[in-house]
Amino acid sequence: MLNHISKIQPGIKTKRISSYDRSGGNADFISIPAGETADLAVIAGAGIIKHIWITVSAPDKFIRRNAVIRMYWDGETEPSVESPMGDFFGQGFGEEYNFASLPLAAAPANGKAFNCYFPMPFGDGARITIENQSNEPIQSFYYYIDFEQHPEIPASEGRFHAWWNREITGVQPQEGETEWGIIGPQGKNATTEHNYVFANIVGSGQFVGINYYVDNPGPMWYGEGDDMWLIDGEDWPGSLHGTGTEDFFNSSWCPNEVYAHPYFGYAKVPNKLGWMGRTHCYRFFLEDPIRFEKSLHASIEHGHDNALTLDLSTVAYWYQSEPHQPFPALPAKEERANMPEVGVVDVHRWRHAWRNANDSKPTLWGNEK
Repeated sequence: MLNHISKIQPGIKTKRISSYDRSGGNADFISIPAGETADLAVIAGAGIIKHIWITVSAPDKFIRRNAVIRMYWDGETEPSVESPMGDFFGQGFGEEYNFASLPLAAAPANGKAFNCYFPMPFGDGARITIENQSNEPIQSFYYYIDFEQHPEIPASEGRFHAWWNREITGVQPQEGETEWGIIGPQGKNATTEHNYVFANIVGSGQFVGINYYVDNPGPMWYGEGDDMWLIDGEDWPGSLHGTGTEDFFNSSWCPNEVYAHPYFGYAKVPNKLGWMGRTHCYRFFLEDPIRFEKSLHASIEHGHDNALTLDLSTVAYWYQSEPHQPFPALPAKEERANMPEVGVVDVHRWRHAWRNANDSKPTLWGNEK
């Protein structure tokens, strides 16, 4: 990571676009009214964006999901990056918490400072926007966009892409939530048909990372699902096939603890009943990118054989040659809202239903067969 920092490179100029107060005062922010889009940067020519820093103050406590960041390269009209702002920088569920990795961070205080160090090359212009889809204004939006101007960019430089997706996953009605074989035999999954898809790319490039946000409505371990990668149109099982969700995130044995490595980790865990609640996992393939020449279809099971209902959302990060396949339409902000948290009262209702299903015997404990 440091092997180029000593190299002198004539002809490259370091630049910054920021929200500083042009009058010389201390109002170093812009405001973005409800429903409007602000251009953070419009850059001509060739260059590389090296760093982005953002922090905001807004009355909408869900602004991290209700503000959308988009990036466009080389005059394209379709964004190469489209994601809720918080999810992109590694802060899921519209919540505030610290997150640290090599390419992305949500820094103190309490994760309010977003940082991105992914290099973003462009050959003929770049544009970065924020759309405020909230019903309330973003009163103070502070930012830096640090970049280099280059005479030209080598043809081998891919363009940076990021795509947000979300799905509340379903289970097979005839099987139910059969994880670990607790309530019935487990099936087998020799296809990607019912998996959660986090990347579906057409073109040539390399996949470099994922933020994976899971909201689990039950206490069962959510991570028996395998990651599956189909490269350049190949059939299942593909060139890369995993052995479990925690294995994919370079951990083991159903973790439920915060851990931060520059390349992978768990930025948020629920610490509730079992694995009930919201977890944020991440992995960046900075030393081992997943390369493709024609296409990449990347998915993961939601539980073994897709046996669990989960609220899954992801941001996938990759580089590819342009033009790229346009993203599916971003869901409206109402469709990006969190599912209600499942808590103690809900568990007590489950216990009441168990009692009713077992003739309401006065000393039922709750684990009777």
